Amino acid sequence: MSSGAGYFCTGRMKVMEKLIVKERMKTDKPELLPDFLQRLTNLSKIKIKDAMAKGAAWKTDTRRKRKRIRRATETVQYNDYVELYYDPAIISAVPPTPQLLYDLIHYSVWLKPVGLMTQGTDFGDHCSLLRQAEIYFQSRRGIYPVHRLDRETEGLVVIAHTPEAAKRLSILFQKREVVKEYRASVLGNLGEPDKVDIIKVPLDGKESITEYRVQGYDPFLNISTAVIWIQTGRKHQIRRHFESIGHPVIGDPKYGKKNKSDQGLQLRAVSLAFRCPFQRTDRCFHLPED
Repeated sequence: MSSGAGYFCTGRMKVMEKLIVKERMKTDKPELLPDFLQRLTNLSKIKIKDAMAKGAAWKTDTRRKRKRIRRATETVQYNDYVELYYDPAIISAVPPTPQLLYDLIHYSVWLKPVGLMTQGTDFGDHCSLLRQAEIYFQSRRGIYPVHRLDRETEGLVVIAHTPEAAKRLSILFQKREVVKEYRASVLGNLGEPDKVDIIKVPLDGKESITEYRVQGYDPFLNISTAVIWIQTGRKHQIRRHFESIGHPVIGDPKYGKKNKSDQGLQLRAVSLAFRCPFQRTDRCFHLPED
Protein backbone atom coordinates (compact mmCIF):
# COMPACT_ATOMS: atom_id res chain seq x y z
CA MET A 1 0.00 0.00 0.00
CA SER A 2 1.14 3.51 -0.80
CA SER A 3 -0.38 6.13 1.44
CA GLY A 4 0.28 9.36 3.20
CA ALA A 5 -1.69 10.79 6.09
CA GLY A 6 -1.21 12.92 9.14
CA TYR A 7 -2.88 14.85 11.92
CA PHE A 8 -2.10 18.17 13.52
CA CYS A 9 -3.60 19.69 16.66
CA THR A 10 -5.24 23.08 17.07
CA GLY A 11 -5.98 23.50 20.77
CA ARG A 12 -7.84 20.35 21.76
CA MET A 13 -9.12 19.60 18.28
CA LYS A 14 -7.36 17.01 16.14
CA VAL A 15 -7.54 17.91 12.45
CA MET A 16 -6.77 15.51 9.64
CA GLU A 17 -4.38 16.49 6.88
CA LYS A 18 -4.46 15.22 3.31
CA LEU A 19 -4.64 11.48 2.84
CA ILE A 20 -3.55 9.66 -0.30
CA VAL A 21 -4.08 5.93 -0.68
CA LYS A 22 -3.02 3.83 -3.67
CA GLU A 23 -3.59 0.09 -3.56
CA ARG A 24 -4.07 -2.83 -5.92
CA MET A 25 -6.71 -5.46 -5.16
CA LYS A 26 -4.84 -8.70 -4.46
CA THR A 27 -7.62 -11.16 -3.69
CA ASP A 28 -10.07 -12.98 -5.94
CA LYS A 29 -13.10 -12.10 -3.84
CA PRO A 30 -14.85 -8.91 -5.03
CA GLU A 31 -15.35 -6.22 -2.42
CA LEU A 32 -17.41 -3.04 -2.24
CA LEU A 33 -15.17 -0.05 -2.78
CA PRO A 34 -16.18 1.74 0.47
CA ASP A 35 -15.32 -1.42 2.44
CA PHE A 36 -12.00 -1.75 0.62
CA LEU A 37 -11.07 1.88 1.34
CA GLN A 38 -12.17 1.68 4.95
CA ARG A 39 -9.75 -1.20 5.55
CA LEU A 40 -6.93 0.97 4.24
CA THR A 41 -7.75 4.16 6.12
CA ASN A 42 -9.01 5.46 9.45
CA LEU A 43 -11.96 7.09 7.73
CA SER A 44 -15.56 6.25 8.50
CA LYS A 45 -17.79 4.88 5.76
CA ILE A 46 -19.79 8.11 5.82
CA LYS A 47 -16.65 10.13 5.05
CA ILE A 48 -15.54 7.67 2.38
CA LYS A 49 -18.92 7.75 0.64
CA ASP A 50 -18.97 11.55 0.82
CA ALA A 51 -15.48 11.71 -0.70
CA MET A 52 -16.53 9.30 -3.45
CA ALA A 53 -19.62 11.36 -4.26
CA LYS A 54 -17.39 14.42 -4.59
CA GLY A 55 -14.96 12.73 -6.99
CA ALA A 56 -12.01 11.84 -4.75
CA ALA A 57 -11.93 8.08 -5.50
CA TRP A 58 -10.51 6.48 -8.64
CA LYS A 59 -10.30 2.99 -10.06
CA THR A 60 -8.15 1.65 -12.87
CA ASP A 61 -9.43 -1.72 -14.09
CA THR A 62 -7.58 -4.50 -15.86
CA ARG A 63 -8.15 -2.71 -19.18
CA ARG A 64 -6.13 0.20 -17.74
CA LYS A 65 -9.13 2.50 -17.89
CA ARG A 66 -8.96 5.05 -15.07
CA LYS A 67 -12.17 6.72 -13.94
CA ARG A 68 -13.72 8.46 -10.96
CA ILE A 69 -15.96 6.24 -8.88
CA ARG A 70 -18.93 7.85 -7.15
CA ARG A 71 -21.33 4.94 -6.55
CA ALA A 72 -21.06 3.26 -3.15
CA THR A 73 -22.16 -0.01 -4.83
CA GLU A 74 -19.02 -0.14 -7.00
CA THR A 75 -17.03 -3.32 -6.48
CA VAL A 76 -13.29 -3.88 -6.63
CA GLN A 77 -12.11 -6.92 -8.59
CA TYR A 78 -8.81 -8.76 -8.58
CA ASN A 79 -5.94 -6.58 -9.87
CA ASP A 80 -8.00 -3.37 -9.93
CA TYR A 81 -5.94 -0.36 -8.88
CA VAL A 82 -7.70 1.97 -6.42
CA GLU A 83 -6.77 5.52 -5.44
CA LEU A 84 -8.25 7.83 -2.83
CA TYR A 85 -7.26 11.51 -2.59
CA TYR A 86 -8.79 12.83 0.60
CA ASP A 87 -8.43 16.48 1.59
CA PRO A 88 -10.90 17.59 4.29
CA ALA A 89 -10.65 21.22 3.17
CA ILE A 90 -11.65 20.33 -0.39
CA ILE A 91 -14.33 17.82 0.60
CA SER A 92 -16.00 20.32 2.94
CA ALA A 93 -15.87 23.21 0.44
CA VAL A 94 -19.19 24.55 -0.83
CA PRO A 95 -18.94 25.42 -4.55
CA PRO A 96 -20.26 28.75 -5.84
CA THR A 97 -23.15 28.33 -8.26
CA PRO A 98 -22.52 28.71 -12.01
CA GLN A 99 -25.20 30.06 -14.35
CA LEU A 100 -26.30 28.54 -17.65
CA LEU A 101 -26.54 31.47 -20.06
CA TYR A 102 -26.98 29.85 -23.47
CA ASP A 103 -27.99 26.29 -24.39
CA LEU A 104 -27.25 25.40 -28.01
CA ILE A 105 -27.96 21.65 -27.60
CA HIS A 106 -24.55 20.57 -28.96
CA TYR A 107 -22.86 22.91 -26.49
CA SER A 108 -23.71 25.43 -23.80
CA VAL A 109 -22.18 28.66 -22.50
CA TRP A 110 -21.87 29.23 -18.77
CA LEU A 111 -20.99 32.01 -16.39
CA LYS A 112 -18.26 30.56 -14.17
CA PRO A 113 -18.08 32.46 -10.89
CA VAL A 114 -14.93 33.31 -8.98
CA GLY A 115 -13.78 30.39 -6.84
CA LEU A 116 -15.07 27.64 -9.13
CA MET A 117 -12.55 25.55 -11.04
CA THR A 118 -13.28 24.70 -14.66
CA GLN A 119 -12.24 21.07 -14.18
CA GLY A 120 -11.65 18.97 -11.10
CA THR A 121 -8.43 17.44 -9.77
CA ASP A 122 -7.54 14.05 -8.34
CA PHE A 123 -8.83 15.34 -4.99
CA GLY A 124 -12.34 15.91 -6.32
CA ASP A 125 -14.51 17.72 -8.81
CA HIS A 126 -17.59 18.91 -6.93
CA CYS A 127 -16.10 22.43 -6.93
CA SER A 128 -15.72 22.43 -10.73
CA LEU A 129 -17.90 23.84 -13.48
CA LEU A 130 -17.95 20.55 -15.37
CA ARG A 131 -19.34 18.63 -12.40
CA GLN A 132 -21.86 21.36 -11.57
CA ALA A 133 -23.05 21.30 -15.19
CA GLU A 134 -23.37 17.51 -15.03
CA ILE A 135 -25.53 17.85 -11.92
CA TYR A 136 -27.60 20.61 -13.55
CA PHE A 137 -28.41 18.38 -16.52
CA GLN A 138 -28.96 15.42 -14.16
CA SER A 139 -26.34 13.39 -16.09
CA ARG A 140 -28.61 13.34 -19.15
CA ARG A 141 -26.15 15.29 -21.28
CA GLY A 142 -22.52 14.53 -21.95
CA ILE A 143 -20.05 17.00 -20.46
CA TYR A 144 -16.79 17.64 -22.33
CA PRO A 145 -14.23 20.41 -21.67
CA VAL A 146 -13.23 22.71 -24.51
CA HIS A 147 -11.20 25.43 -22.77
CA ARG A 148 -10.52 26.73 -19.26
CA LEU A 149 -10.63 29.78 -17.04
CA ASP A 150 -8.51 30.28 -13.95
CA ARG A 151 -10.26 29.55 -10.68
CA GLU A 152 -9.89 33.21 -9.66
CA THR A 153 -11.42 34.50 -12.91
CA GLU A 154 -15.11 35.08 -13.51
CA GLY A 155 -16.47 34.71 -17.01
CA LEU A 156 -17.74 32.72 -19.96
CA VAL A 157 -16.89 29.06 -20.50
CA VAL A 158 -18.10 26.80 -23.30
CA ILE A 159 -18.97 23.17 -22.51
CA ALA A 160 -19.50 20.59 -25.26
CA HIS A 161 -22.18 17.91 -24.90
CA THR A 162 -21.00 15.34 -27.43
CA PRO A 163 -17.56 14.09 -28.50
CA GLU A 164 -18.19 15.56 -31.96
CA ALA A 165 -19.03 18.97 -30.50
CA ALA A 166 -15.90 18.83 -28.32
CA LYS A 167 -13.82 18.02 -31.40
CA ARG A 168 -15.25 20.81 -33.57
CA LEU A 169 -15.10 23.46 -30.86
CA SER A 170 -11.58 22.46 -29.81
CA ILE A 171 -10.43 22.92 -33.40
CA LEU A 172 -11.79 26.49 -33.37
CA PHE A 173 -9.78 27.28 -30.23
CA GLN A 174 -6.66 25.57 -31.58
CA LYS A 175 -6.87 27.50 -34.86
CA ARG A 176 -7.39 30.78 -32.97
CA GLU A 177 -10.81 31.25 -34.56
CA VAL A 178 -12.42 32.20 -31.26
CA VAL A 179 -12.33 35.86 -30.24
CA LYS A 180 -11.96 35.98 -26.46
CA GLU A 181 -12.53 39.35 -24.82
CA TYR A 182 -11.62 40.19 -21.23
CA ARG A 183 -11.90 43.26 -19.00
CA ALA A 184 -9.31 43.99 -16.34
CA SER A 185 -8.18 46.59 -13.86
CA VAL A 186 -4.40 46.85 -13.61
CA LEU A 187 -1.95 48.76 -11.45
CA GLY A 188 -0.51 51.96 -12.90
CA ASN A 189 -1.08 54.13 -15.95
CA LEU A 190 -1.33 52.16 -19.20
CA GLY A 191 -1.57 55.35 -21.27
CA GLU A 192 -4.20 57.52 -22.90
CA PRO A 193 -7.74 56.18 -23.43
CA ASP A 194 -8.16 54.15 -26.65
CA LYS A 195 -4.43 53.45 -26.83
CA VAL A 196 -3.94 49.99 -28.38
CA ASP A 197 -0.88 47.82 -27.75
CA ILE A 198 0.29 44.22 -27.97
CA ILE A 199 2.31 42.14 -25.50
CA LYS A 200 4.34 39.40 -27.16
CA VAL A 201 6.45 38.11 -24.27
CA PRO A 202 6.89 34.31 -24.75
CA LEU A 203 5.50 32.17 -21.93
CA ASP A 204 6.75 28.70 -21.12
CA GLY A 205 8.93 28.87 -24.22
CA LYS A 206 5.92 29.37 -26.50
CA GLU A 207 4.57 32.25 -28.57
CA SER A 208 2.09 34.26 -26.51
CA ILE A 209 0.10 37.22 -27.80
CA THR A 210 -2.08 39.58 -25.77
CA GLU A 211 -3.66 42.68 -27.29
CA TYR A 212 -5.31 45.41 -25.23
CA ARG A 213 -7.07 48.76 -25.51
CA VAL A 214 -6.94 51.27 -22.66
CA GLN A 215 -10.34 52.33 -21.37
CA GLY A 216 -9.25 54.82 -18.73
CA TYR A 217 -7.03 55.68 -15.80
CA ASP A 218 -7.89 56.74 -12.23
CA PRO A 219 -4.93 58.76 -10.87
CA PHE A 220 -6.32 58.72 -7.32
CA LEU A 221 -6.33 54.89 -7.23
CA ASN A 222 -3.45 54.56 -9.72
CA ILE A 223 -5.48 51.97 -11.62
CA SER A 224 -6.10 51.57 -15.35
CA THR A 225 -8.93 49.63 -16.97
CA ALA A 226 -8.49 47.80 -20.25
CA VAL A 227 -10.25 45.62 -22.78
CA ILE A 228 -8.09 42.60 -23.59
CA TRP A 229 -8.00 40.01 -26.36
CA ILE A 230 -5.74 36.96 -26.34
CA GLN A 231 -4.69 35.12 -29.47
CA THR A 232 -3.01 32.32 -27.55
CA GLY A 233 -4.07 30.47 -24.43
CA ARG A 234 -1.08 30.02 -22.14
CA LYS A 235 -1.52 29.38 -18.43
CA HIS A 236 -2.31 32.64 -16.60
CA GLN A 237 -1.42 34.45 -19.84
CA ILE A 238 -3.10 37.80 -19.15
CA ARG A 239 -1.94 37.90 -15.55
CA ARG A 240 1.66 37.03 -16.43
CA HIS A 241 1.79 39.36 -19.43
CA PHE A 242 0.57 42.42 -17.55
CA GLU A 243 2.96 41.69 -14.70
CA SER A 244 5.77 41.49 -17.27
CA ILE A 245 5.12 45.09 -18.40
CA GLY A 246 4.88 46.39 -14.85
CA HIS A 247 1.08 46.59 -14.64
CA PRO A 248 -0.14 43.54 -12.69
CA VAL A 249 -3.84 42.80 -12.50
CA ILE A 250 -5.46 44.22 -9.37
CA GLY A 251 -6.24 41.54 -6.80
CA ASP A 252 -3.95 38.93 -8.31
CA PRO A 253 -2.89 36.59 -5.49
CA LYS A 254 0.08 35.21 -7.40
CA TYR A 255 1.56 37.81 -9.73
CA GLY A 256 2.69 41.36 -9.01
CA LYS A 257 3.43 43.60 -6.05
CA LYS A 258 1.33 46.35 -4.44
CA ASN A 259 -1.68 45.11 -6.43
CA LYS A 260 -3.51 43.14 -3.73
CA SER A 261 -7.21 43.75 -3.18
CA ASP A 262 -9.88 42.42 -0.84
CA GLN A 263 -12.25 42.39 -3.82
CA GLY A 264 -10.41 39.55 -5.54
CA LEU A 265 -8.91 39.28 -9.00
CA GLN A 266 -10.16 42.13 -11.22
CA LEU A 267 -10.26 40.10 -14.42
CA ARG A 268 -13.39 38.90 -16.26
CA ALA A 269 -13.91 36.93 -19.46
CA VAL A 270 -16.77 39.02 -20.87
CA SER A 271 -17.39 37.69 -24.38
CA LEU A 272 -16.72 34.84 -26.80
CA ALA A 273 -17.27 35.06 -30.55
CA PHE A 274 -16.89 32.33 -33.16
CA ARG A 275 -18.60 30.73 -36.13
CA CYS A 276 -20.88 27.98 -34.85
CA PRO A 277 -19.54 24.68 -36.25
CA PHE A 278 -23.09 23.28 -36.44
CA GLN A 279 -25.31 26.14 -37.58
CA ARG A 280 -22.56 27.78 -39.65
CA THR A 281 -23.54 31.19 -38.32
CA ASP A 282 -21.52 33.77 -36.42
CA ARG A 283 -22.27 33.74 -32.71
CA CYS A 284 -21.24 36.18 -30.02
CA PHE A 285 -21.89 35.46 -26.36
CA HIS A 286 -21.71 38.12 -23.64
CA LEU A 287 -21.80 38.27 -19.87
CA PRO A 288 -25.07 39.70 -18.55
CA GLU A 289 -24.94 43.39 -17.75
CA ASP A 290 -24.22 44.13 -14.11
